[in-house]
Amino acid sequence: MIAGIFFGFAFGAGGIAAAALGASADITSIEHVFWLCSFLPLAGLFTVFLPDM
Repeated sequence: MIAGIFFGFAFGAGGIAAAALGASADITSIEHVFWLCSFLPLAGLFTVFLPDM
């Protein structure tokens, strides 16, 4: 059940993010969206600063 919740959340968040990036590409340009997406791996690097449980 927990795995289903996580997969559902991941696919739902991905769908919402894809729609948001598409809307952003319509407003600005696809180059701007590519530039914006190039900074997304930094979010993964910042997980080093999460508290250790």
